[in-house]
Amino acid sequence: MVSSVQAVARVAFLTADVLVDSLPPPPSTSDFTATYSSLSKSSTHKPRVISSPFGGDPGSTLIRNTANLTSFTTTASPQVLSRLVLHLGEISSLSVVLHLAVVDDLSDVLLLRSGVPFFLLSTTAQQAHDNALLAARLARLERKAVVHAFYSSTDDSAEEVSEEKIIPFLLSGKRPATPKATNGHVTPLNGVNGHTNGHSNGHSAGDDSYATSLFKQYEAAALDTLSVVRRPLRPFYARGSSEPHTVIITLGKDRLPTGFDSVDGVLYLSVALANPIPRSRLLSAIPSSVTRVIVLEQIYRWHSRWTPLYLEAVAALQERSTEQELSIQSGILGDLSQVQVPDIVQLLQKSSSSSSSRLLLGPVPPASSTTDVVPHMPKHESAYTKILSHLFDDRLEIANSPSLVASQGEIATTPEYALGRVRGQLDSRKELLSSVQELLQDGDLDQDLHALLSKWVLVKDDAAKSKALSKEVVERLEAASISHPAVNQILSLREFLPARSRWIIGSDAWSYDLGSSGLHHAIASGLDVNILILDTLPYSQRNNVDPHRRKHDVGLYAMNHGDVYVASVAVFSSYGQVLQALAEADAFKGPSVVLAYLPYQSEDASALEILKETKLAVDSGYWPLYRWNPSKEQAGKEPFSLDSDAVKNDLKQFLDRQNHLSQLVRSTPQMAADLVSNLGDTVKEARKKRAQEAYNALLTSLDAPPLLVLYASDGGAAEKKAKRLANRAKARGLTATIATLDSYTLETLADEEHVVFVTSTAGQGEPPQNGRTFFKSLNAAALRGDQPLSKVKFSVFAMGDSHYWPRPEDAHYYNKPGKDLDSRLEKLGAERFADIGLGDDQDADGSETGYKAWEPLVWKALGVDSVEVTEAEPEPITNEHIKAASGYLRGTISEGLQDFTTGALAASDTQLTKFHGIYQQDDRDIREERETQGVEPAYSFMIRVRMPGGVCKPDQWLQMDQIADEHGSGTFKITTRQTFQFHGVIKRHLKPAIQDINRVLLDTLAACGDVNRNVICSSIPTMSKLHEQVYEFAKEVSEHLIPQTTAYHEIWLDKKMVAGDALKDFEPLYGEFYLPRKFKIAIAVPPTNDVDVFANDLGFIAIVGDDGELQGFNVTIGGGMGVTHGNKKTYPRIGSLIGFCTPEQGKYVAEKVMLVQRDHGNRTDRKNARLKYTIDRMGLDVYKAEVEKLLGYELGAVRPYSFDRNVDDFGWHTGSDGKHHFTVFVENGRIQDEAGKEFKTGLREIAKVHKGTFRLTANQHLLVSDVADEDLEQIKGLLRKYKLDNLEFSGLRLSSSACVAFPTCGLAMAESERYLPILIDKVEKICEENGLRHDSIVMRMTGCPNGCARPYVAEIAFVGKAPGNYAMLLGGGYYGQRLNKIYRESVTEPEILAILRPMIKRYALERLEGERFGDFVIRAGYIAPTTEGRLWYENSGGEGVHREGAPVVAAAA
Repeated sequence: MVSSVQAVARVAFLTADVLVDSLPPPPSTSDFTATYSSLSKSSTHKPRVISSPFGGDPGSTLIRNTANLTSFTTTASPQVLSRLVLHLGEISSLSVVLHLAVVDDLSDVLLLRSGVPFFLLSTTAQQAHDNALLAARLARLERKAVVHAFYSSTDDSAEEVSEEKIIPFLLSGKRPATPKATNGHVTPLNGVNGHTNGHSNGHSAGDDSYATSLFKQYEAAALDTLSVVRRPLRPFYARGSSEPHTVIITLGKDRLPTGFDSVDGVLYLSVALANPIPRSRLLSAIPSSVTRVIVLEQIYRWHSRWTPLYLEAVAALQERSTEQELSIQSGILGDLSQVQVPDIVQLLQKSSSSSSSRLLLGPVPPASSTTDVVPHMPKHESAYTKILSHLFDDRLEIANSPSLVASQGEIATTPEYALGRVRGQLDSRKELLSSVQELLQDGDLDQDLHALLSKWVLVKDDAAKSKALSKEVVERLEAASISHPAVNQILSLREFLPARSRWIIGSDAWSYDLGSSGLHHAIASGLDVNILILDTLPYSQRNNVDPHRRKHDVGLYAMNHGDVYVASVAVFSSYGQVLQALAEADAFKGPSVVLAYLPYQSEDASALEILKETKLAVDSGYWPLYRWNPSKEQAGKEPFSLDSDAVKNDLKQFLDRQNHLSQLVRSTPQMAADLVSNLGDTVKEARKKRAQEAYNALLTSLDAPPLLVLYASDGGAAEKKAKRLANRAKARGLTATIATLDSYTLETLADEEHVVFVTSTAGQGEPPQNGRTFFKSLNAAALRGDQPLSKVKFSVFAMGDSHYWPRPEDAHYYNKPGKDLDSRLEKLGAERFADIGLGDDQDADGSETGYKAWEPLVWKALGVDSVEVTEAEPEPITNEHIKAASGYLRGTISEGLQDFTTGALAASDTQLTKFHGIYQQDDRDIREERETQGVEPAYSFMIRVRMPGGVCKPDQWLQMDQIADEHGSGTFKITTRQTFQFHGVIKRHLKPAIQDINRVLLDTLAACGDVNRNVICSSIPTMSKLHEQVYEFAKEVSEHLIPQTTAYHEIWLDKKMVAGDALKDFEPLYGEFYLPRKFKIAIAVPPTNDVDVFANDLGFIAIVGDDGELQGFNVTIGGGMGVTHGNKKTYPRIGSLIGFCTPEQGKYVAEKVMLVQRDHGNRTDRKNARLKYTIDRMGLDVYKAEVEKLLGYELGAVRPYSFDRNVDDFGWHTGSDGKHHFTVFVENGRIQDEAGKEFKTGLREIAKVHKGTFRLTANQHLLVSDVADEDLEQIKGLLRKYKLDNLEFSGLRLSSSACVAFPTCGLAMAESERYLPILIDKVEKICEENGLRHDSIVMRMTGCPNGCARPYVAEIAFVGKAPGNYAMLLGGGYYGQRLNKIYRESVTEPEILAILRPMIKRYALERLEGERFGDFVIRAGYIAPTTEGRLWYENSGGEGVHREGAPVVAAAA
């Protein structure tokens, strides 16, 4: 029998990504725990389960752990629900389902009703199961919170939906909000058509539009749920008379008695949807014949006069159009299990006789009383209470002792009550002291009594002495015949004569809400009270709870007050330290907080288990032992004492962990210095600091003008120059300020005296993004003839590339923004104090050449050229610094993910996230618009999956499809690295997305960054056995070279693993600096070079024997595509063959090739850091020798092989094992649904039934692989249905490839993926005109020169330089064996078509048999061949009459 709790727990578990279970007070366990434990072992779905302890703040836990769907389960209680109410404003807009188990009273759960969009109520186990599914669907689809209240005790059993149906149900698309009848009218409630009460079947004018919208969403989700459970889900359930005079509306468990329908004229309406309730819908459920409505609600502790459903009914019935008189009454719905038909009749009679009194149907259960129940005290916690009793004996006073509950109620154990009790006791003692002092003023007082009372005043705070004197004081006062009123007062307060040790004992749950809890008031009170907080979370279970729990550190919180004693102790680690801490806390005059560790899961835990957990926690630094005594600081002593030796011995590593002490050190930095440095270093540092301050003060006192430095920069080069200039200005005593151009207006600039402008050049002589608004206002003012800058003195430094636009007609683009800025400022009245400086990337030192000549002019004009600056400039922060300081790729990524004030991460962290497979980007389509609005760019992230060999299982494909919808832009891309790439992932979704990827045994580690990236291999559909071998080899190499840091698992998967001897990261291959630049590996299987093996840093070319067996690999090194426009130090290069290795040697060869690059690569200039430059600098033979030296043997001789193409083989193929494969053409790898091309949907449907695999190709296409004979027709049918089998494309289009570029890539200079298909439309017409439709010509396009789509080995390539402008390259080898060369430095679309039209025509007419286009343009004299990468620039621009700038008359040749 499946109970309602079991049914709801199962649905919550199977539908959620994150599951928060609110625990009851100990020793009770959650009603849901057993189901979760069972499902965690048996279910394939594994949500992240977080336990929220009783007394914690579940609302903040829900907000921090947002996901596609978060489920919350609890048994309803005032404590839990009151905390949820505080967060409803935020929770209501999240995909959260709150499953609340109710016993017999809805009073508490209805408090949430008005704060959430949807409120469902289930009264049976079956309804609870169905509504749980409905709630999950509704919350996930509409991104709104749903409260699902259900009764934990029901008479029925639930029939459950199978697990495999639940996820497809959740992820299926939306249906129409409301079903339509055949006559065009909306089908009303319960399927009854017509106008029963004078209202239309739609929504009346009185309906709230928001409520109506929500109701439609509910209806749509209810219909979806109906298709799964095969049971209708309605907002109201009607039973009884069809022509009623009375309607009884019930909200609660309404188990009507047998024969209830015998009561004539009564319709019973049970409410299942308590919010929203559109008035028209409630009206349509009440027939027009009704004259009386009784609203019964199962709420026994409702303190306001009007109940919620009653108010809804009144509001709805006010709009009733009939003139018939109608009465509405409210009442309480009691326990209907004891109700008979006569009770219903009696209710109706009472309703007729009294219209004002509240009605009652069924007995109301008696309120549970707790005054005679003493709370359970866990036996292990007596370890600390016994120590307190031993230390303080009869003077121990526990202010919130459980024994008080019998007389004071449950409130007696709360911190608020305990603090009030202590305050009352301390006030009484003050009153006692005042009375004693008053009595001492009496001149008639007996001398001995006076001496006795005086002695008590002196020792009143001494435990032993005050106790001894107290008894004597009472005896003497009772025996003496003194008429002074103070005597009676003293005797009435006699219990306060002995000094007490007052303690409040609580759990760590009190620390969840420090800001508003009684614990905060106790800490801030200044009272002499001691607080003992027991933390029972076992060290081994620390990752199974809310990771933010340690954020609210009571110890740190208390220490920040400065007047609170704080100690962290563990009785099973150091008994002596516990005694010392408790004694010090008692002696401290003021608040004391003692954090006591007692790790156990249940009362059955043995002392040995607690000892082991304690040792792990203390030894690892998770629970440091320390004491903080502010009274010592007043005496000039060190207030902080560290008592755990393991922490002292490894403090630096410990401080990096998330624990109490690390937070303490961050709060008090000088403490960290004291602990990890010696006195001599501290003194030296202090002297150095004082000397620096004195020197800075001297410089700033010089009589020099202030300087404003404004910059505009896209790539960061101009920004670096500007910052360096500002720092140098400060070193010369100037008060320098730096900002972007767009942060200043002309009006604010007019108030400045000296301004320096630094700007780079973007696009076709355009200003950078963060300077365009300023340029617009500058141009507008110049057109008006204004001169607002007459007081401003300025100078400009401009940065550009004189060869970027080689044509004479484009020469004016060189440094155009800087030149325009210089002339406009002068026109607006500003005075030039130093001539414009021009930085040219073509100079020997790049822009630095011009800068060095310009900067001295600035210092001379400002009168500080004679100031000698001897201090070294700070070294610029580079990627090498970031990697070294990252703690093996950690940085501050975790902290940045929690900062939701910005959509971005810190600049240094964006370099580190690349190693985790993540690039930060922003939507460049709207970048300028957002800057105008004054908001930050629309930041998002690209995630790249690591998937060696590009083989993907159907369940992995479905997960990728789901991630794109739930976390990304709705589409995803197959990359040229044979893997998946997601765009548009916002920061809040980063972690859930990566966790979803890892759930299907994929990851993103090392998909980017200065490490070995995704290893790719040929797809070869016809050679099944060979593909399996090279695929396994690709995985083996990838796993061998994967970084070993645990940072990835800690940050993204919450799997921080620290044992007793804290584990330390170690990178055996990469070291702490990793590689100088990225490293790419490809494995090709001749005759197909579909992976462009020569374009990779390391390539393996499979050598197959005559028997078809893999013999080994030819090894090629030094390929690489990246280039920087105009920088001739950068160039593409194809790999060089260095030898042969066996499959067993392969991964070690890869390792040694990479290690030589690690040790010899250029780490000072990232533009020259790739392996190709290292080889050309060292020499190929030297590099090979270094590799063989590390291997310990020489590579074998290169073996014969041949390639004939690098394009994919489209269509159906049958492998050697009899399995079938279909290569799908996916233009530029974008998986999306378009009109007539529902590729995303089609591939999803195939993945649902496919029993084989998917293979991604390096040309961005897809193989549906390993299709068995019996499944062939089904797969063909799906391919046909979604037009995935359409291969009627031109050879040009089938051979094309493009990178992403705009709008997401931050490096893009021009369009690529969005533009190449448009260009191909036009070029393929030229091909068709010349009979070349089916001829393969490899054409590729990239938005920047970094070469992601491998353009430099294409026969025709276009590399973006500016929007609409591309460098055009010709002459690449058809199978990737030869680099192409720049044919035109800059072309637009009309020029591209004008160049290609005669060229393609000539190729069609003059080509040799089997001659490829790339070979033809070389033979025909259009372009010179590229023989090696270093000679790439030689003879660029065309050959002979085809050379750029040659007479036009030759164009027809």
